[in-house]
Amino acid sequence: MANFAKTSIDFSKARTELHDTLKLTGAEISYNTLPAGVEIPFVHSHKENEEIYLFIEGDGKFYADGEIVEIKKGDALRVDPACARCIKAGTLGLSYFCVQVKSGSLEHFTMSDGVISETKAQF
Repeated sequence: MANFAKTSIDFSKARTELHDTLKLTGAEISYNTLPAGVEIPFVHSHKENEEIYLFIEGDGKFYADGEIVEIKKGDALRVDPACARCIKAGTLGLSYFCVQVKSGSLEHFTMSDGVISETKAQF
């Protein structure tokens, strides 16, 4: 069994979840597209997972506990599990990645979790 998994995202689809195809064990990642003026048809929250939204194209509005936050390409937004949330695409439509992880579970990151190998990559 390989220590990695690879997949390709079909950017023409409205939603692609990567949990199963990449065999993720600590997160859920999805790619999402909303056409101009379209909104997610429900407000939701989570039991344990915080969500990180990475907006890569377009513009829109993000509903967070009754507050409306303007969003655009290049914005990143983190939302607590209990926060009631919803998204509406603006006139440009909206494409984004959503990363779900268990809130409070990150113990190490970047340099505190990285281990430098003596192996030299041969590209």
